[in-house]
Amino acid sequence: MTEVKAGVEYKINVGDKNFLLNEKKFNLLNNINITGSITKAAKLTKISYRTSLNYIEKIETSLEIAVVSTTKGGKGGGGSAKLTSEGRLILKECKKINAIMELHKEVNEIEAEVISVNKEKQVMTIEMKDLNMTIPLNQKYEVGDNILALISYDNIFIMLEEQKSSVRNILKGKIVEISLSGEMIRVKADVGGIYLYSNITRSAEENLKLRLGKEIYLGFKAVSIATLKL
Repeated sequence: MTEVKAGVEYKINVGDKNFLLNEKKFNLLNNINITGSITKAAKLTKISYRTSLNYIEKIETSLEIAVVSTTKGGKGGGGSAKLTSEGRLILKECKKINAIMELHKEVNEIEAEVISVNKEKQVMTIEMKDLNMTIPLNQKYEVGDNILALISYDNIFIMLEEQKSSVRNILKGKIVEISLSGEMIRVKADVGGIYLYSNITRSAEENLKLRLGKEIYLGFKAVSIATLKL
């Protein structure tokens, strides 16, 4: 089986200028911020000093701003480096993206077909097997498009009875697996032949008295679903 690994690139926009910051360049800026030294940062990033200077020059030339400020030392050395206010802002935005990605790194992947589109209300209905879900029309989709719907394990909550609420998507399922995942309990449910995972706290598991084979309802808000066209 072919192994596929996806790398991360951060698109940095400053005015009408933009630059794709890859993981190496992000790590370099982060390590400069931590160590106060380009030499130490380059070593931690596992690149040469010359390469680190080249990276910094490419970022600054492309965005037409300074991201690193340096001071020279005396005869005995002791020079230092620090990020400028623009450099710190870039680092902050990249870290925010990292935090969001870390929060949602475990997702349910559901292949579905768009069966209706309501452009006025900006929603669409997708179908997978015998199940339908209503989700936001956040991209240009047409009826018949095949999409991949992504729902974080943490965005799915479990109920014992179907309840009236603002949540549009409530699906009936049966528990087929319960396991411990770090400090959370991971519940796997069969929902009409589709398996969905939900992370809940131990206290929630005890309160709901969950067990294998128990019928439950899984709910999630429409806005918690990300989509991409296949």
